Amino acid sequence: MEKKKSVDISKYLSKYSLFIILIVMMIICGFANENFLTPSNLMNVAKQQTVNILLALGAMLLISAGCLDLAAGSNLALASVIALYAYKAVPSVLVTFLVAIGVAIVCNMVSGAMVTAFNTPPFIATLSVQLMARGMALYITQGQNQSGLGEDLAAVGQESTFGIPNSVYIVVVFILIVVYITKQTKLGRSVFAVGGNEEAANASGINVKAIKMKVYALNGILTGVAATIWMSRVNSAMPNGGLNYEFDAMIATIVGGTSFSGGVGSAVGTVVGAFIVGFLNNIMNLMGIDSYLQQVVRGIIIGGAVIWDLYFKNRRGRKSK
Repeated sequence: MEKKKSVDISKYLSKYSLFIILIVMMIICGFANENFLTPSNLMNVAKQQTVNILLALGAMLLISAGCLDLAAGSNLALASVIALYAYKAVPSVLVTFLVAIGVAIVCNMVSGAMVTAFNTPPFIATLSVQLMARGMALYITQGQNQSGLGEDLAAVGQESTFGIPNSVYIVVVFILIVVYITKQTKLGRSVFAVGGNEEAANASGINVKAIKMKVYALNGILTGVAATIWMSRVNSAMPNGGLNYEFDAMIATIVGGTSFSGGVGSAVGTVVGAFIVGFLNNIMNLMGIDSYLQQVVRGIIIGGAVIWDLYFKNRRGRKSK
């Protein structure tokens, strides 16, 4: 009986390890700095993580399908620039969102087409799109930041309702959508099947190329929404903005339990991973740690997370033999 109880506890700890890490981390950070657990600081972290969570959800879907996106930050910058021009022509928040989503989807479709139609490695395909999107954003604006957001658009990323940032409400909706897709739909099951074993998925009747294109399209939607929120929050469209955002998203995704080898991923885990990274960045800022050292810490996190993932994947592989 004692042995069975021990196994149950082990499974419980394994299942909820991310949540346990997050809670323990918050407690430690609370003792380290008295301002950390204040409602205003926690809401600030939540607002700061909205863009990263959206990009990380897209990264989770892509990595789970055996793909990748190194162009997320550049696509975000281009989408925000074109969306702001659209807003100035038609001052509608809805139109702004739709234009940003449309631009980001087009960029992702280019990446997806290169991957599926020409068998280009995702790393090369999205790196190419990264350069093209960034160059286009800089060309359109001549390298100048664009301002002119109306109060309604600025309210998306800057204002709160009932004490909660408006952007958080938007992100919660998309988190629920991605959770539903991954847990309840055929598309979600196919994504993990393709990422887990592409040949087996193809043999079972799954259209691998179509699944990858759909995942890139979903990533485009999430990137477009993130671009609008980001533009609203910083009160401008910056052609040089979004630098390295794709790596921040991948850090949150890998920390959240997504296997970099594909086939394994979780929307909820990704969100928790984003908050773990967000709280870590926040406590380092509160404690005045040098920004250059913060980059070192981020590098250690993503390297450690990938090594951890590979270690346990190899361990599971040895056990199954």
